[in-house]
Amino acid sequence: MNAILFIILTIIFTVSSQLLLKWRVTAIIEEHGLLESKVSIISKTLLDPLALLALFFAFVASLSWILALSKKIELSIAYPLTSMSFVLVFIFSIAVFNESFSIFKVIGLLIIITGVVFLSFSL
Repeated sequence: MNAILFIILTIIFTVSSQLLLKWRVTAIIEEHGLLESKVSIISKTLLDPLALLALFFAFVASLSWILALSKKIELSIAYPLTSMSFVLVFIFSIAVFNESFSIFKVIGLLIIITGVVFLSFSL
């Protein structure tokens, strides 16, 4: 497999991890109350099977990243490509969690996408 495929896998597992973890932490806080201590929220999260799956996804993303870097791609090209995870998390956060968006967020994401497009010319 080439480096780009491993970078795509890194992005997919990173985004999946973040969305799943956000969903579970939100559910835990709603179930047990926001006023619980941070330690209590963390311990309940670490006992939640789906939150653990999210952490596993983050681990798989790290393994995929190691494999991407092993393909002799320049870090100055590979790492900025992972910024596409910000774009995907933004889109899914609005769609799944009904989070807010503003013109400034959209402009920021367009700048990120533009940067990734410019970097792709270096591949």
